[in-house]
Amino acid sequence: MTTTIENAPAAVPFIEKAPLERYVPPDKPSLVGLTRAQLAALLGAVGVAEAQRKMRVQQLWHWIYFRGLTSFEAMTSVSKELRAELAQRFTLDRPEVVAELVSVDGTRKWLLRLPGETQGTGIGERPHEVECVYIPDTDRGTLCVSSQVGCTLTCSFCHTGTQRLVRNLTAGEIVGQVMMARDRLGDWPGATRPTDGVVPTGNRCISNIVMMGMGEPLYNLDAVRDALLIVADGDGIAISKRRITLSTSGVVPNIERAGAEIGCMLAVSLHAVRDELRNELVPLNRKYPIAQLLEACRNYPGVSNAKRITFEYVMLKGVNDSIDDAKALVRLLKGIPAKINLIPFNPWPGSKYECSDWEQIEKFSQVVFDAGYASPVRTPRGRDILAACGQLKSATEKLSARERMALRAMAMTD
Repeated sequence: MTTTIENAPAAVPFIEKAPLERYVPPDKPSLVGLTRAQLAALLGAVGVAEAQRKMRVQQLWHWIYFRGLTSFEAMTSVSKELRAELAQRFTLDRPEVVAELVSVDGTRKWLLRLPGETQGTGIGERPHEVECVYIPDTDRGTLCVSSQVGCTLTCSFCHTGTQRLVRNLTAGEIVGQVMMARDRLGDWPGATRPTDGVVPTGNRCISNIVMMGMGEPLYNLDAVRDALLIVADGDGIAISKRRITLSTSGVVPNIERAGAEIGCMLAVSLHAVRDELRNELVPLNRKYPIAQLLEACRNYPGVSNAKRITFEYVMLKGVNDSIDDAKALVRLLKGIPAKINLIPFNPWPGSKYECSDWEQIEKFSQVVFDAGYASPVRTPRGRDILAACGQLKSATEKLSARERMALRAMAMTD
């Protein structure tokens, strides 16, 4: 594996970054993110009889994931003694909102401090933080969730890829992003929804989950799997696996595992039709070239016309947006039940790329559409707050301590 080296020359072919730190659990851990089996083991450790554990697990599951409680005290179906024991040893913490930015189009971006992190830990004497984005439409609400602090990869068009990889997130920190967003949006039974911005008309503010935030999910597969199975569980948050999409840059060995063990929808960051160009845009291609990646897609468990793979293709002016590229893309995907998402490039400070002209994007899309593929052009959302695709990077990481404290105070009083 090729890893980053601090202050290495630009010619070094970075592919994957080594994590700089390991997760250190807090003294008082959160129950958020534990599987049913883990909850049962935990209850056994605090003295709950084996005959009662299944019932107690179901009670905790309901209060944590269906009701969204943040304290044990309100769990009225649980004995006072057990509530007190749990409160003494554990919490129901989720990531803390340090800052919230709201776009003119209603998109919300949260900078989140992870549970148990304190000032003085992490890179540069900062607590570990990630970003999470909520994208509302009139008929749905999509939450973009992160899987790593920083990112494993170095895709040249992606702002997130310019960060160092600090560590993988735990299942609890991944599920916690969903729970935090439901807290902020009033998306629990009986809660009050915000009146600012766009709010979906359905029963839920959050109807869809996309693992497209910071990090490469398939390099943190075990935690991502456990988190998404919790999110999909029908007795709790209950978001259908058909409404959960995992996006990968092409970690070929783990694609089949993801399909078999999670069963959610798959999105692939393709972005080029030739290995030479994809090596530059997505350096992981040097390890798993296009032919291997597409073979893994053909073998993805459950793939069908009813469960198509989404191929993401960022439109870069003069780089990958020619009509010849469009025709080659159609040829590459022949035989794969697919949808092709064309993504206008979202600029970020220091980027060397430009977005394709709109007229060229439309011509590219028409070629793909005429070949029988759905080819929607993704409308950029949240560009004004650097919340659009490829822009996620903790923009507040360079703020002064006073500025960060002010943002945190504003978030807490919203």
